[in-house]
Amino acid sequence: MPTPSAQLTSETRAERERLVSLFSDLSPEQWDTPSLCAGWRVREVAAHITMPFRTRPPGVVAGIVRAGFSFNRYADRDARSTAHKNSQAELVDLLRRNIENPWQPPGGGGTGALGHDVIHGLDATEPLGLPAPPADRIALVLASTGARQLRYFGVGLEGKRLIATDADVSVGEDESVVPMTAREILLVVTGRLPLSKFSGANT
Repeated sequence: MPTPSAQLTSETRAERERLVSLFSDLSPEQWDTPSLCAGWRVREVAAHITMPFRTRPPGVVAGIVRAGFSFNRYADRDARSTAHKNSQAELVDLLRRNIENPWQPPGGGGTGALGHDVIHGLDATEPLGLPAPPADRIALVLASTGARQLRYFGVGLEGKRLIATDADVSVGEDESVVPMTAREILLVVTGRLPLSKFSGANT
């Protein structure tokens, strides 16, 4: 059953509020900590999270064209430029002012908006040892994870079914079960954490 849009909107706002609270307390050294995104520090991740609030479709299209029609290259340039031009306080304030922003990624809907904030939030908080979102919030993101999303992140589950131990969600269809937390599942299916790390993954 699809998740009601009102619930997705509420959880997205709650996640942005959580990130504002966490980012507000970071030291300059923490802002410069390498994130889970290769080549990005925490400050570049924060800048990327705010990208939907700073850009408009014509500007995005023009930026992608200048980046050789590569969205990833465009996003990388945007994150680095924004992180360079804005202070920590300015980045946090930008996110704070857009807690209720209704942005949704093209074709991604409310789940895509929530996933954007949850996934990139983990990119920043995991290396810092900061708390993850609630398991049920992560489960809303995982509920829509299928073959298309796994291909996008270049992840293969090798016939495994990942079942959350702290939420009612699983990813994969095989009977060979690998138990882990919802947070760990999301890190695996987005290519942030190797499946081989977990007991049962190699059986």
